[in-house]
Amino acid sequence: MTTPPAPPGRHLPIRSDWLDKRREDILESELPIIDPHHHLWDRPHNRYLLPELLADVGSGHNIRATVFLECREMYRADGAPELRSLGETEFVTGVAAMSASGKYGVTKCCAGIVGNVDLRIGARARDVLERHVVASGGRFRGIRNGSTWHADPSLRIFSSGAPQGLLLDKSWREGFACLAPLDLSFDAWMFHTQLGELADVARAFPDTKIVLNHVGGALAIGPYAGKRDEGFAEWSASIRELAGCANVRVKLGGLGMRLGGFDFGERDLPPSSIELAEAWRPYIETCIAAFGPERSMFESNFPVDKGMCSYPVMWNAFKRLASGCSNDEKTAMFSGTALRVYRLW
Repeated sequence: MTTPPAPPGRHLPIRSDWLDKRREDILESELPIIDPHHHLWDRPHNRYLLPELLADVGSGHNIRATVFLECREMYRADGAPELRSLGETEFVTGVAAMSASGKYGVTKCCAGIVGNVDLRIGARARDVLERHVVASGGRFRGIRNGSTWHADPSLRIFSSGAPQGLLLDKSWREGFACLAPLDLSFDAWMFHTQLGELADVARAFPDTKIVLNHVGGALAIGPYAGKRDEGFAEWSASIRELAGCANVRVKLGGLGMRLGGFDFGERDLPPSSIELAEAWRPYIETCIAAFGPERSMFESNFPVDKGMCSYPVMWNAFKRLASGCSNDEKTAMFSGTALRVYRLW
């Protein structure tokens, strides 16, 4: 069945018929994996709910559990603006409860939930955070406030709508201070040009767990189109600086987005895991060298990255990238770090 074409946008379209052209045997099929970053949504030409998630996590790799990341889905239609994001947590909690029944397989889908609370409400954020914890049935583990911003107009479509310098805002930091007392973490999503702001936050709040999403948003389009080496040099220097903050962890993935500048989604055949591993290696290995395996975790970022590759091929690529690591290092990057950071069991 051919997938309907999606309109141009920030994400590559998901074409199931195209993805089906690439099949691979599963590498290290027994290796336990916790996927610490995926979304759920119901959008035009792009539905990714429990059935779609189950099809992916059940496609061959040993996915033991997943963590849902906020994507501004199923917000309440009315009520106080600062409470509307509770709708997303309630929605995902329902999915998690379905999965916990065991009726849909052994994977504990949405075992952890990272939601969204606008920290610009300052100290009032504590009450809202506590409401999310209750609404989640105890699965709520932290929040993400997307802060992607760039002056270049060509990158506007990839912006989260946050103002310039969000992480430097006084009221935002008052809200951020509410996380650690509740044992909640912060997932950070930004472009690599903003990583210095995150390092400043990490130093100011050393007791708050911070998880850097998508290898730090390395840009290779817009002002960096045709300048991958220049962008990589800037990005890698910022990654090494940020890794000096002991409270920061990094997610290894997200390189299937348009931002990374890879053209696999435009080819006649989808990429093999060998091709992906070769293309992604400089970014993944730089992060692992900087943060170490104990502070690194592979992520799918599905369904966003599904526009570039299938779930089984992606995890094969990650396993190829980790092939030289010890068993303990693999355990950390494929499950252990996520298990500890998101307190899954």
